Amino acid sequence: MSKLLDQVRAVLRTRHYSYRTEKTYIEWILQYIRFHDIKHPKEMGAAEVEAFLTHLAVERTVAASTQNQALAALLFLYREVLSVDLPWLEKFTPAKKSSHIPVVLTKAEVKIITSQLKETNWLIANLLYGAGLRLQEALRLRVKDLDFGFKQIVVRDGKGGKDRFTVLPTKLIEPLQKQLVMAEKLHEQDLQRGLGRVEMPFA
Repeated sequence: MSKLLDQVRAVLRTRHYSYRTEKTYIEWILQYIRFHDIKHPKEMGAAEVEAFLTHLAVERTVAASTQNQALAALLFLYREVLSVDLPWLEKFTPAKKSSHIPVVLTKAEVKIITSQLKETNWLIANLLYGAGLRLQEALRLRVKDLDFGFKQIVVRDGKGGKDRFTVLPTKLIEPLQKQLVMAEKLHEQDLQRGLGRVEMPFA
């Protein structure tokens, strides 16, 4: 199956899907194959996909968003990698949609949490809260994404593969500048040790 998974990765990267999406799709495809006793997807079709989706809803009681994620991965596998058009999938049990109200922290609660964090963890948490970044967006920030003059951040390849601007809180400017200085020193040390490679997606 490794050859098939390599094909999936190649197509995902050609289409510029994010690394996180790649990992997620690969995991769902593996689960699908294992659920059907390691049968090759070419030997299966709509009935097997529907059986797997029903299993997720009934046996594993996953959320609707999780089931939809699995469906998206399998549709990508069949349509984009195997060039197989599946018929309309409707004979599976849909997962129940969550009716929970999201929990929103107050400013005081956020202060309590961030006061327990230090250095890089503090900076990341404040970027998530103050700039509205997702975790992976904060972790993948690069120097060119920070505009201290206009106090804004460029989020590249965000959700849906789109770029966007977001605010750079004033209180984070100095900590970010210090982080850049520290990161540059670490990078120089890594280069001297023959390391220093970093991920540069679509640079």
